[in-house]
Amino acid sequence: MKAKILWVDDEIDLLKPHILFLEERDYSVTPLCAGADALDELEGELPDLVLLDEQMPGLSGLDTLRQIKLRWPSLPVVMVTKSEEEHVMEDALGGKISDYLVKPVSPSQLLLTVKRLTEGRQLRQEHSAVDYQRQFRELSMQLDSGLDADGWCDMQRQLVRWDLELAGLDDSGVHEIFLTQRRDANRLFCRHVEEHYRHWLNGSEEKPLMSHTLLRERLFPLLKDGRPVFLIVIDNFRYDQWRAVQPMVEPYLRVERDELYYALLPTTTQFARNAMFAGLLPSEIERKYPQYWVNEDEEGHKNQFESELLGENLRRHGINIKHSYSKVLNAQFGMKLVDRLPELMHNGLNVVVYNFIDMLSHARTDSNIVRELAADERGYRSVTQSWMEHSPLLALLKALSERDVTVLLTTDHGSVRVERPVRVKGDRDISVNLRYKQGRLLDYNPRDVYEEKDPAAIFLPKRHVTGGYIFCRENDFFAYPNNYNQYVQYYTDTFQHGGLSMEEVLVPVALLRPKP
Repeated sequence: MKAKILWVDDEIDLLKPHILFLEERDYSVTPLCAGADALDELEGELPDLVLLDEQMPGLSGLDTLRQIKLRWPSLPVVMVTKSEEEHVMEDALGGKISDYLVKPVSPSQLLLTVKRLTEGRQLRQEHSAVDYQRQFRELSMQLDSGLDADGWCDMQRQLVRWDLELAGLDDSGVHEIFLTQRRDANRLFCRHVEEHYRHWLNGSEEKPLMSHTLLRERLFPLLKDGRPVFLIVIDNFRYDQWRAVQPMVEPYLRVERDELYYALLPTTTQFARNAMFAGLLPSEIERKYPQYWVNEDEEGHKNQFESELLGENLRRHGINIKHSYSKVLNAQFGMKLVDRLPELMHNGLNVVVYNFIDMLSHARTDSNIVRELAADERGYRSVTQSWMEHSPLLALLKALSERDVTVLLTTDHGSVRVERPVRVKGDRDISVNLRYKQGRLLDYNPRDVYEEKDPAAIFLPKRHVTGGYIFCRENDFFAYPNNYNQYVQYYTDTFQHGGLSMEEVLVPVALLRPKP
């Protein structure tokens, strides 16, 4: 038996052909002719769907609807009306009713509405599973063919699309196939980056869009048309998180361009974000602006000079505009920034950095409650969506949508959920990040890591005469032999960044404009 339907209409006898039509397709239909009777019926077993006549004597359809939504807010209700009155359409758009049908109702229209509201999720899941199984072979062939830098961006888009589409799938077999394919893709991506990374940085190969070229190639051209530009940087923001919150942004701003760029290694704020604002590689920043570079073993925040690095970047490119830099660490400051928007509109460029996602990833490591809320990628995206819905960032985007501005939204790097420990030893000066290490006397298995023994080869500062950098690949993380089991248990299944994976390196940059 398919779904149970409660059909309420004071002329229910005239609808007998439609009821038989549904019952022939295995739907169970309970016919009633009064709103009061419907409320009594609902006190028992709830149906899957209510078809409700708008105009009935006694308790009207609209009054019945209000009672239903007050007591059973999630119960789908379809209003059946004699005319397409504006208030009915507004209620449908506002979510008070799931849909509306205009009398006389055709059987095909009725079936389409019933099937969508009672079987939509199952049908979507079935179609998603079939569609993915069809495309599995095509994705595998693309991976085997050897992708270039742009091809890997396209692959990430496809994998994130399927990740979002299959996340709620009840078929665990299909989901496991996808996870295996995603792991294979990550392994091949890491190999590609290791083979080409040096060449991209030293200019012997054409490089993709990267951290240190992002502002020059995507932001600076926007500054020429005279309208204020807002650069919004969401720290530690993955591409799947962007795609999850994008529907919240689109009612206000049109997404004109949606791209991915390559975050520098190590994929941390100290290196990737400083490089983004400076328009230089890390060792170039240290050499050219030593007063703005803080090494890992030195005191002070590693990104405390972002505003100064941005200013130097603008000056080097001959851009003389009034600009501002703001870092949002809490909602109160974020809302004050929205209030200051009339003042900011006098600037040619306004940079706003939001640190919530990075704080979320750290809180997830340290808090059992946050771990429960963001147990996996799906939960991590869900928490991001909840934040976005009530955030000062969305309030700012809404306010910007009413002004003649350009918005460039991006991040400095992503993060990856780590699962497999890799043993490493070092002296007391070894860096503390779980996804990369630098220091003297590093002891590790070379097969487990991407190693660069000469930091200068990839434009990283050299802290010691000896000692390079090593990076975890895919979803590995470094663990020390001391208290190994306790350390592994604490960090397994946490979101970390600093290493080499598609989730950390391939990150979003989107161009947004107000709708006409």
